[in-house]
Amino acid sequence: MSVVRFLVAHRAEFAHLFLQHVMLVGASTLAAVVLGVPLGVLAARRPRLGAPIVWMANIVQTIPSLAMFGFLLPLPFIGGLGARVAIVVLILYALLPVVRTTLSGIRGVDPALVEAGTALGMTPRQLLWRVQLPLATSSIVAGVRVAAVIGVGTATIAAAVGAGGLGEYIFRGLSMVDPTVILAGAIPAAALALSVDGGLLLVERALGGRRRIGRRAAAALALVVLVALGAAAAVAARPAAERRIRVGSKNFTEQIVLGEVLAQQLEAAGFAVDRRLNLGGTFICDRAVRAGDIDVYVEYTGTADAAVFKQQTDTDPARVLERVRRLYAGAGLTVLPPLGFGNTFAILVRGEDARRQQLRTIGDAARMAPRWHAGFGYEFLQRADGYPGLSRAYGLAFAAPPRAMDLSLIYRALASGQIDLTAGDATSGLIAGYDLVMLDDDRRYFPPYDAVPVARAATLLAYPGARAALEALAGRISVDDVRRMNQAVDTGHEEPAEVARALLARLRRKGVA
Repeated sequence: MSVVRFLVAHRAEFAHLFLQHVMLVGASTLAAVVLGVPLGVLAARRPRLGAPIVWMANIVQTIPSLAMFGFLLPLPFIGGLGARVAIVVLILYALLPVVRTTLSGIRGVDPALVEAGTALGMTPRQLLWRVQLPLATSSIVAGVRVAAVIGVGTATIAAAVGAGGLGEYIFRGLSMVDPTVILAGAIPAAALALSVDGGLLLVERALGGRRRIGRRAAAALALVVLVALGAAAAVAARPAAERRIRVGSKNFTEQIVLGEVLAQQLEAAGFAVDRRLNLGGTFICDRAVRAGDIDVYVEYTGTADAAVFKQQTDTDPARVLERVRRLYAGAGLTVLPPLGFGNTFAILVRGEDARRQQLRTIGDAARMAPRWHAGFGYEFLQRADGYPGLSRAYGLAFAAPPRAMDLSLIYRALASGQIDLTAGDATSGLIAGYDLVMLDDDRRYFPPYDAVPVARAATLLAYPGARAALEALAGRISVDDVRRMNQAVDTGHEEPAEVARALLARLRRKGVA
């Protein structure tokens, strides 16, 4: 029931995401049919050409979908964030079933019928259009059915690259560790897949002559489905009537809330805003703002210095801020004044362990490490200011190599005893919620991580009011504010948009935003 209540409360947003999902699947399936049927015909009539085509489609199908999005992101014309790259990926996955079923459908036509057509003087083209394709139609529809169902499932991952759809709820729910939000995306996606499968199965059976529905009726139903999907695609893909400022964020609670804060601050100043929140890690957001897929997002100075620009670890906040300002400026990006809080990495252990073992510092934990298991987010395991440097600085050696896991799951994994130590965010509301303890960085290993909006200079020049609106937040958001907001979302299950709105209202009452 909580899922139903959530969907009712968010019906406008749900309708928008559902339409986006239908658009992604409809546009990609239509394109796959347009490309896949001719390729299948070619493969059937020219086996030497057909073998490499089917082989390539098979290879594409073996690549994990998330990896495919990663491969295509940096490519010109088809890459970048948004619906474009998502549709390209969905087309690639839909091609194999369409090509294969077209190929098998044409090859399955009774050779006696082909010989009869040839004896009547039909040309190869006439044989194709009057004999082979009509008889292969039910097989082709079966391939379209499989392609569409695969598309509905794969499209949920498209939310990771800012393409929207029902995957938005799934990724948001993972970030908030909220099963209700996850199910709000998963259940409608499953229902959509079953509906598409059932509808196309009726068409397939009708064309195969196993039901009373005539072929004309089936063809009309298929046409209605295709027109509906095309209309949805056209509506959802129509260009925006006005230029919008695109606000992005990484894929954890604090970033989503901060993205909402920036978006609502800009809207209050009279700007139209596109939200591209929950995009992924540091490098996806960095690539997005450089490529112009987003106009602004919140970054942390130490993260930019060490992970993006590969500088040596520096613990001086002013020096780090000045350096990242200069380096970003070279890429046409502007670092606006800090928001007022820093979010350093927090090395966490269970509160029970900390009290029993009297653990206060990371140095204390290093003595226990040979008997412990650790787990970290993917990014922390790779970054120079992450686990590699931390293990050298403290001589950390665990009982087994640290496990890589999604950032949204590390707090729960630690609290449930699956791991004994992890690296979270110092501002996370889950630290108190799960009775975790943040150990002191007694060797001052971590650099400063002051939160700063990073914006495209061209956007700020085009919209001076946007710069003024964002700068009004400078120094106004405290660590306590962020902890409260994170806790409200993570453990109070409040909406990030509502939490951000409450913060801005509080700041405005104080006359500071």
